[in-house]
Amino acid sequence: MNIGEAAEAAGVSAKMIRHYEQIGLLPAARRTESGYRQYAEHDVSVLRFIRQSRRLGFSMQQISELLGLWSNSRRSSRQVKDLALKHIADLEQKMREMAAMKQDLERLAASCRGDDLPDCTIIEGLASHNPPPPVQQVKGNPAHNKDRTRQPGPKVHAAAAASSSDLLVAWTHQAHAGHVGH
Repeated sequence: MNIGEAAEAAGVSAKMIRHYEQIGLLPAARRTESGYRQYAEHDVSVLRFIRQSRRLGFSMQQISELLGLWSNSRRSSRQVKDLALKHIADLEQKMREMAAMKQDLERLAASCRGDDLPDCTIIEGLASHNPPPPVQQVKGNPAHNKDRTRQPGPKVHAAAAASSSDLLVAWTHQAHAGHVGH
């Protein structure tokens, strides 16, 4: 199949296929006499594997390691699990960092009057070294205060972590079941 057909079958763009070839995640395609790339079904399987890995947030280096493990019939599932668990820990760290960024931005937005005057605590906060302290809610107008101090609780964070872990486990089982021996 040509690059367009392979791209459609794998759910990636032709540009990404060329990129994956260039960085070595996908072996260089064989070429027709006129120089067009030709792909086999195995190449499409590799592209799907890469797409799924990217969807789960694995880095290109991690995907390279996963591809190596996938093609190694002597791999231990421990190696794959260790890589997945490290990725989960990295995702959890990123989630904590993003939650802190969100909280800082919420503080800045809550402290801004949002009127027609040029004074803006968001701009001032971005220009300073420290974000403004948390804003106290003004009593009397609940609609005005809505969602300003709401933060996801521990159950929400636990559910998010569990769901990402469950997705990874399900994907790993699916990938292994459909591609044993590749």
